[in-house]
Amino acid sequence: MTSRRNFVGTVALSTFAMSVGWVAVARESAPVRWAGYANAFAIDGASGAEVLETKEDDPEYAGMLQALRDCGITGVIATIPPAGGSRYADKQFADAKQRIADWTSGIARHPDLLVLVRGRADLERAKRERRVGVIYAFQGAEPIADEIDRVAIFREAGVRVIQLTHNKRNLVGDGCQEPGNAGLSKFGHQLVERLNAERMVVDLAHGSQRTMREGILASKQPVLISHSGCRALADTTRLTSDAELKLLANRGGVVGIIYWPYLRVHGQQTSADVVRHIEHAINVCGEDHVGIGTDQRITPEPTAPEALKANAAMIKAFIADGVFAKGRDPDLTLYPTDLNVPNHLQALADKLATRGFSDARIEKVIGGNFARVMSEVWG
Repeated sequence: MTSRRNFVGTVALSTFAMSVGWVAVARESAPVRWAGYANAFAIDGASGAEVLETKEDDPEYAGMLQALRDCGITGVIATIPPAGGSRYADKQFADAKQRIADWTSGIARHPDLLVLVRGRADLERAKRERRVGVIYAFQGAEPIADEIDRVAIFREAGVRVIQLTHNKRNLVGDGCQEPGNAGLSKFGHQLVERLNAERMVVDLAHGSQRTMREGILASKQPVLISHSGCRALADTTRLTSDAELKLLANRGGVVGIIYWPYLRVHGQQTSADVVRHIEHAINVCGEDHVGIGTDQRITPEPTAPEALKANAAMIKAFIADGVFAKGRDPDLTLYPTDLNVPNHLQALADKLATRGFSDARIEKVIGGNFARVMSEVWG
């Protein structure tokens, strides 16, 4: 997950709805409060453990703790930072281990709020005790470099999900920004085999189309595309085509719908776009293979003018780097502005209920499907 503590802001939906041309989703009626949320697994397939990256004297720290109390989330697949990049040196391996040790100590300092998730029992405990379960993950296999035995080392340290690539090419395969679309390398196939053997979840988010397809086929266990969307609705390489969605579903995997501006070609994304991608993915995959991977932190993003200014600078940098297409509005926020609340999964579940989703379908989408795949892989 990209760190945005001092960057991302939002503006109220009512002030910009007309300017972005957003039209409310058809057939939506009076809001419904979904009562099943309290008893459901609510799992974000790509979120932050920002409190573990923040010093206790930081002005935001108290708010982060309060957000953990208020979010109602069972578990987050949280990236050990940074994500991607050319980090193959032994120092980076040591840094990753140190970051994990620091996070584990941080979780231990907040036993009333956090649980380190090493297996299904920890997820169930987090749900039962109303704590947030933290699932360690890498976005990009760079900390492993070409040392396959590091997989076991990181598993012992608590890592349970490894995303093979980030945006660019690494030793494992091509990321979504690589024009060559070369797919998995020989070492990439070895890594998938080892992750299966170690009962760690393979994540194909950020992969090129071939990397995703070849990763799905290479794995003997169901895989995740933890935070993506439907390329049929917004044609960008960061999202997933229907062909790969169908293949993922046929082999038991789950795609998580992201909250980022990828969900639209133009304009500011809102919850309506998130719902639109959820519905398309269900039509392609079936309701057992769709979840939510926001790629957002738990704490709501700041709305002060300085935060909006920093956000614009960040979006401009993303556009220049090819993360977003040229011509996108630099005033976009990464978060759907009407979901910028600590209990955003409850808010989204309410919108799905308003759309007429059954209780069983909502339970699956907001976390049950992720819980199923992770539990199956972990054993």
